[in-house]
Amino acid sequence: MTTQSTAQGRSDQRALVATDARSGRTKARPALDVSIQRHPDSDSVGLSPADSIWPQRLRRIVRAGLQYWGRPELAEAAELLLTELATNALRHGQGPQIGVRICLRSNHLKIEVNDGSLARPGVRQAASDDETGRGLFLVASIADTWGVSDDGTTTWCTLPLTKGPEDMHPAAVTAPVVREIPLDLPADPSAAGLARIKARSLLTLAAWPGNQHHAIDVLHALVNNAVQHALAPGKPDQSLSACLSMTEAHELLVDVTDPLPHFPDFDQAVTGACGRGRGLWEIARQGVELTWFLVGSGFDAKTVRAVLRPGLVEL
Repeated sequence: MTTQSTAQGRSDQRALVATDARSGRTKARPALDVSIQRHPDSDSVGLSPADSIWPQRLRRIVRAGLQYWGRPELAEAAELLLTELATNALRHGQGPQIGVRICLRSNHLKIEVNDGSLARPGVRQAASDDETGRGLFLVASIADTWGVSDDGTTTWCTLPLTKGPEDMHPAAVTAPVVREIPLDLPADPSAAGLARIKARSLLTLAAWPGNQHHAIDVLHALVNNAVQHALAPGKPDQSLSACLSMTEAHELLVDVTDPLPHFPDFDQAVTGACGRGRGLWEIARQGVELTWFLVGSGFDAKTVRAVLRPGLVEL
């Protein structure tokens, strides 16, 4: 899709098409191009009224584009990155127009903003009482990578792609589920301890023929991971839940569902190669199969699953 701004502020959207060389078929190209006519206010260091409407408009455009591409989990970070880059370009750009390009690649989303200025932007440390000056600092903190074109006119950043819903597969089990035991948990730091207490009695009553102490530790680690990394402190109306499911083959599925619909560093967390803590790594090291997948009608939440086999476990 392409969006172009006229002098009157109207926009024209149409689908970009490209030919698939392997099949000869025409298909939509996952890219958005937006051209913005600048109306700088020479008497102010801020944005003119005409320019100030664009950050919010661009947020709507990128959110709609990501929804169309089936990547809604990137919207929050992409909106913030695009807002910072576009605001910086509108405020400091030299040309009559600002060019924005949002492109979905095979493994990342790339956002480019061309402001026509040959002066290369840089990150600066804003003072605690400064109202501006944190744009590129935020970009550097949030984006996976960022940089400036060789000619200095275009600032870009990327976000890594999580797997799409069609690529999400729960960990393989060998038999149908015959029993499910849901656990309602509070969306706060007490959830991990409460999950341990509840699971102890529930697994005893269910007589699961495996290492129940190990299963309780796995549940505790998954819930603790969700509390630390998926819940926003102080945000109301968040949900957190868990479920213990047993299959005909006596496997135990430990599912923990949280409200954050992405897990970009899952592989690193499982292998211990990131700074998230060692909870998931400890579970995987003990031979537990871990995976995650999107859930909910709008794929607006995720479940992290551990599959435990019956019998003794070497800890």
